[in-house]
Amino acid sequence: MEALAVRLSGLDSYVDGAIRVIGFYDTLMRRRVDLPALARASAGLAECVAGIRLHGTGQAIRFSPDGKAASAPPLAASTTSPVILDEEEIGTVWLERPAPPNPLDEVLLDRLAIAAAAVAERYGPARTTMADPALVELVISADSDETARARALRLLGFTPDLPLHVLAVRSQLPLDRIGSLLCPARPVKAASLADVGVVLATTIDPARLPADVRAGIGAAENPALSWQQARTALRFTTARRPVAHYGELGALALLAQVPPDSTRENPDVAAISRIADNPEDLETLDAYCTTGSLRRAADLLHLHHSSVARRLEQIAKTLGIALTEPTGLLRATLALTAWRLTDRSTTRP
Repeated sequence: MEALAVRLSGLDSYVDGAIRVIGFYDTLMRRRVDLPALARASAGLAECVAGIRLHGTGQAIRFSPDGKAASAPPLAASTTSPVILDEEEIGTVWLERPAPPNPLDEVLLDRLAIAAAAVAERYGPARTTMADPALVELVISADSDETARARALRLLGFTPDLPLHVLAVRSQLPLDRIGSLLCPARPVKAASLADVGVVLATTIDPARLPADVRAGIGAAENPALSWQQARTALRFTTARRPVAHYGELGALALLAQVPPDSTRENPDVAAISRIADNPEDLETLDAYCTTGSLRRAADLLHLHHSSVARRLEQIAKTLGIALTEPTGLLRATLALTAWRLTDRSTTRP
């Protein structure tokens, strides 16, 4: 009985301390403090160095218990907690306690993380990648007036002096992951609209994307026109060309404007359809059209050039096109591209 009383006494002490910690952070949030003030107050409460880092800025804020910015090299974090906003991890908070963690450290960091998320949301655009689809649609819609578009961009965190890239994306990866890969330095926003993902970013690095992500990149300065271009470019993506820039399509972009029925009725496109049921032939033709060289196509396919030559000879008979002639290669390339544009499934990873 005495042991139970001791345990209950300890529990009461812990609960009382936890309530005081919660009240402490409730007061800070009512006072609408900024992140440095939040870190400073937390260090004083914990009596050790407290830190806050938001992924969007990459800057670490560390304060000592004396209320000054911590200048000593950081110790290994004794306790950490993620900062979550809109179901996305946007940062981390931690304590650098040289001694073993205090029983209330977990409660303290939990409340610090909640407060840090509230501050990040209050002072400027949220550092999350995922955005309100309605705001993104205002940015890329051709029906939006410039005033509404500018306001939506401002609410999303984009300033007029920065360039804006618009991408259309299809992938099994979450859009926030794709956004952070494309533009790790931020700002970047993403939203899912109908059957395709939209990514708005100030800078892009497509080389960071995994191979199974398909992305079309617009070229126009106007976001609405850039979005149309991005969707068109997405249609030109393939397994060998997972990212397509509209500005690099040139005259090929005109193929996207041809009505699908007219495309299918073209004899060359109809011939491509006849070999499409054989993945091996289709891959061989794609490699040859991509490289324009028998030997380079063989290297791409990891086959001997004589094997590729035999395949191409049979494909040429089926297509009725002289593939070894420059005009024939051009016809096959255009037909293959046009056939893909009529098959929506080829834009999906």
